Amino acid sequence: MEIQFDHVQLAEEHRLGPVSQEISSIAYNSAEVISGSAFFCIVGENTDGHLYISEALEKGAAAIIGSDWQQVKPYAEAFPNVTFIAVKDSRSALAAFSIHFFERAQDRLVKVGVTGTNGKTTTATYVYNLFNLLGMPCGFLGTTGIYNSSGKTPYKKSTPTTPISSDIHQIFSHLAAFGDRAAAMEVSSIALDQKRVEGILFDVAIHTNISEEHLEYHHTFENYLACKLQLFRQAKTAVVNIDDQGMAKEILEAADYPVLTYSQMLDSGADLVWTNIRIEESGMRFELHFQQQVHEVKVPLFGEYNAGNLTAAIGAALLSGVEMEQIVSVLPGMPQVEGRFQLIEGPENRKIILDYAHTPVALDLVMREVKKLPHNRLITLVAGIGIRDFSKMPKMAKAAEGKADVVVVTVDHPGFNDPNDVVNEVLKGFTVPYKQQVLTATTRRAAVVTALQESGPNDIILLSSGCINGAQNIRGEFIPHSDEEIIADFFLQQN
Repeated sequence: MEIQFDHVQLAEEHRLGPVSQEISSIAYNSAEVISGSAFFCIVGENTDGHLYISEALEKGAAAIIGSDWQQVKPYAEAFPNVTFIAVKDSRSALAAFSIHFFERAQDRLVKVGVTGTNGKTTTATYVYNLFNLLGMPCGFLGTTGIYNSSGKTPYKKSTPTTPISSDIHQIFSHLAAFGDRAAAMEVSSIALDQKRVEGILFDVAIHTNISEEHLEYHHTFENYLACKLQLFRQAKTAVVNIDDQGMAKEILEAADYPVLTYSQMLDSGADLVWTNIRIEESGMRFELHFQQQVHEVKVPLFGEYNAGNLTAAIGAALLSGVEMEQIVSVLPGMPQVEGRFQLIEGPENRKIILDYAHTPVALDLVMREVKKLPHNRLITLVAGIGIRDFSKMPKMAKAAEGKADVVVVTVDHPGFNDPNDVVNEVLKGFTVPYKQQVLTATTRRAAVVTALQESGPNDIILLSSGCINGAQNIRGEFIPHSDEEIIADFFLQQN
């Protein structure tokens, strides 16, 4: 595509070289530069893209965009046919350029962004599934992968949750070309801080809740909250959980557009209220109050808190112009969410539940919900996440303490940490002597097997924590991992 650089809002400070170029692709990793690429020098926590300008030029980059003119300018004389641009912020420039390069594909989609400490993946997936059931073909961008309306699509993700801006707009372009009319996506606080969604005006922004998380990145809760709030400055409408004390008030004060509130309290004054939840063998039923009418909801999902996540998704559909009666009529067809209170039936009436709750609040919630299901004993796997804040690890033990018969402590994504150090950090959170049996394992695979070995007839095995994207981050490498495969192999060997 021919790009006229003065037609793109890059906030240029300096430019040398041709005003237009035939651009073949966008790259922020020099390893992915091809002939004709526009290479963006992104400054990250561990590296600086300006250090790879030479490599990008050797591979045929047609444009170099960075934020440090002193590092960019020296290459201009040696490569007069290349465009060199200095901008105020490389990440903002990458977002603006990506929107232009992919011909504003985002404008052809209804965009629903979901943020919150807990429930992002579940709620965004409920939006994806609900919109597709309603006949509004929808894609998904989030923790469990990239999907178009027909299912998962092969895509090498750049981040665990919200992709880099150039990837987002490439995915939007793919969805629009596929015929999808909407996109549901998780929007993390880090993504907001790193301007990955800059330039996107969300048709609906959803707030689930907020609690302490990602302090290894944000350092303070105030910084974390400020990043989350940014989503609601980029929205046309919003769905807000007014039961959440941490953030709802700030959103409502700032919103100057239509908002639907949701709650589980009848006296809250919320627009959408869910009550009278009944757990059944095939899922749950609850009553949904809206505009002075009560609707009976039947859905094949588990976990009372998921009534709230589902209600948020229903709010997004309402704000997108769908009638409540039509929404309620399709809810019995809602599929389970991968790794979110995902129920697997095992032999001898065992129930294995995959729920990758990885915060103390989420773990507490899921364990309370699991205990409501009929069972003999509960065996729970709890993990410290090596690439996250170590101060959170003992809190995971505190959240699990006294709620299970057996707790298996392990590590997810150890990164460059010694797995034993992570396990020991989690163990610090337990009361001594232990209130339940505590076992340990230094890999998630070993921990899953240990939990299954401990189980007997009519037991529930809850596999919690942060195994995402089908891999474990071990010393910078992503090693394939699947709890489901381990479970299947374990019971196959038992037979």
